[in-house]
Amino acid sequence: MKSIYESSVKGIRNVKLTNPIKSVGLMLFLIIFCAILICVLGVGLFSYSTSKSIIKDKVAESSSVALAQSNGKLELMFKNYEALSMQILLDKNVQDMLIAYHKATDDYDKFDLMKKLSDTIQSYILGNQTIVGAAILPINGKSNAVTIGSTNITSEDASKADWFQSVVDGQGRLVWLPSKAKGYSDKGTEPTFAMGRVMKNTVNNEGNFIMLVEIKLHEIGNQLDDLKLGEGSEALILDAKNNVIYSSDEAQLGQPSPIAISEEQLKKSAGSMTTSDSDGDEVLAMYNKFETTGWNMLGTVPVKELVKDAKQIRNATYIMAGIAALLAIGIGLLVIRMVAIPLVRLRNLMNEGERGNLTVRSTLNKKDEIGQLAQSFNQMMAQITVLVTQTNQSAQDVLVTAGELSDASKKTAISAKEIAVATEEIANGATSLAVEAEKGSDLTSEIGQQMQQVTSANQEMGVAASEMEKASQQGTVYMGTLIEKTGLTEEMTRSMVEKVDKLKESTGSIRKILDVLNNITKQTNILSLNATIEAARAGTAGKGFMVVADEIRKLADQSRQSIDVVGQITEAIQKEIDETVNVLSNAYPIFQEQIQSVKEANQIFLTVQGQMGEFVGRLGSVTTSIGTLERSQVVLSEAMGNVSAVAEESSATSQEVASLSNEQTNISEGLVRLSDKLETVSTGLKETLSRFRT
Repeated sequence: MKSIYESSVKGIRNVKLTNPIKSVGLMLFLIIFCAILICVLGVGLFSYSTSKSIIKDKVAESSSVALAQSNGKLELMFKNYEALSMQILLDKNVQDMLIAYHKATDDYDKFDLMKKLSDTIQSYILGNQTIVGAAILPINGKSNAVTIGSTNITSEDASKADWFQSVVDGQGRLVWLPSKAKGYSDKGTEPTFAMGRVMKNTVNNEGNFIMLVEIKLHEIGNQLDDLKLGEGSEALILDAKNNVIYSSDEAQLGQPSPIAISEEQLKKSAGSMTTSDSDGDEVLAMYNKFETTGWNMLGTVPVKELVKDAKQIRNATYIMAGIAALLAIGIGLLVIRMVAIPLVRLRNLMNEGERGNLTVRSTLNKKDEIGQLAQSFNQMMAQITVLVTQTNQSAQDVLVTAGELSDASKKTAISAKEIAVATEEIANGATSLAVEAEKGSDLTSEIGQQMQQVTSANQEMGVAASEMEKASQQGTVYMGTLIEKTGLTEEMTRSMVEKVDKLKESTGSIRKILDVLNNITKQTNILSLNATIEAARAGTAGKGFMVVADEIRKLADQSRQSIDVVGQITEAIQKEIDETVNVLSNAYPIFQEQIQSVKEANQIFLTVQGQMGEFVGRLGSVTTSIGTLERSQVVLSEAMGNVSAVAEESSATSQEVASLSNEQTNISEGLVRLSDKLETVSTGLKETLSRFRT
């Protein structure tokens, strides 16, 4: 560590720091120093705080147990005193004397009864060393108080005290009274607390007296002698109003508690809390409530006494923080030596390079990033040296070139004058060419107008031919449709002829059927005639059969008549069918001729359509040729226009070149001046680069 410190200090002395606050090494040193110190202090103080909290919790738990045990002992003591008061009150002699006193009218009898009552009570408390004395106090204040033992109090003084009314309001219940530094007679030599209750008889439950029993306050201290909560601890007993009933310091008796307990906490039977006492010191307070008296037992322990052992952790933390600070200083110095000092050296070398010293080089041989930076710096300086050398050489070359440029500029000025003369001659020739080009352009324009008229006429013929071709195509379509419809008509006529022939055959079949029916009718008439003859032979028995035969004959006549009518109708249908057949037979050849004519017309339309297509194609070729010729004319016209424009532009350009040649002469003279100036600048550049030492 010592060697690192000495080398770091030596390295710092060898470098020049412009602003230490902005130094990377100092910043790294502060970061490392603060980080280590904060971590150590954070861990140590957190450990101290945690141990302090654990100690407080454990002490509170153990102290609460000890406090509960002492509470139990005092609770037993209070119950014994309460039992003693009940024993006195329920004593048969006491009750008899109370009843007799209530009935007595003579003052002497009352005095005698009070004397016996005091003797009886004295017999109960005489052997109890913890009881200072007792007093029997009249409630109405008309008689004198009877005192027992060291208690010396008058009925007049008692009736004026606050505790007196609280006992009366108790209606016979035992009331625990607060402690008094000099007893209830205010003339005692030691502090006492008391219990009081109204003495009621069991006959009419009336009470005329209050029994007050004073108890030594030190008895509570004797019960709390074995209560050890810790060094600097204190045990207090508080009443319901948070006033001190018992304390080892008699000056606190009757005073408000140094530790305030809220009403919510007073409602609980036990608990603990961390608070501050009247002096502002932090204390750990435990409280436990007495069931008998309603008082609270409060134990306090100074937190600083509890955690005094935990302070060793805090002290150790500060020691470790000091060691960590030294370690951080060592690490910081090491970082300064390894990082800051090499960076400052590189900075100083760069400052030397900035002042023109290109011979500086870093001697660092480290393998880390700083060493790589040093190598890069050396390479950069080497490249800059080469660059400056090359620039110096270039300046020398520029100086030489400036002289050559001056000579070339003078030659250029002479050539520019000769170019100006030649350019004027070219301008005159270009003017003549422009005049001839304008004449050719006019002729080309006239040819173009004639070509436009031919092109328009050819386009109109093409449109007409196209319309004629479309009409031929439409006629061909219509003829195809007509052929299809004529073919359908032919097929329908042929079908009709076939159906009429079949109808004719059917009519012949009907005729045959009518002949058969006519024969049947004739045979029926013959049968009817035979039946009539046979019926006439039979005489009377054949009359019925004759009637039947007559009906059959009539029926046969009607059938014959119907057959005749049907035959007439059939003959008429036969005649119409024959006429229809004849008409269809005559029409069929006409339909065939019509179909043939339509087909021939269709062929004619197809021929016309083909010829029109060829005509349109030829018109298209002609149009294409005319278009080509027109484009050639346009190109020729543009070429003539371009020639004219070029001739005019050449004339103008030649004139401009002539003027520019004059300007070039002036520029050449300016180049001579610039060459002289370039030579001067090159000399200055050489002098500027000479300040770099390579």
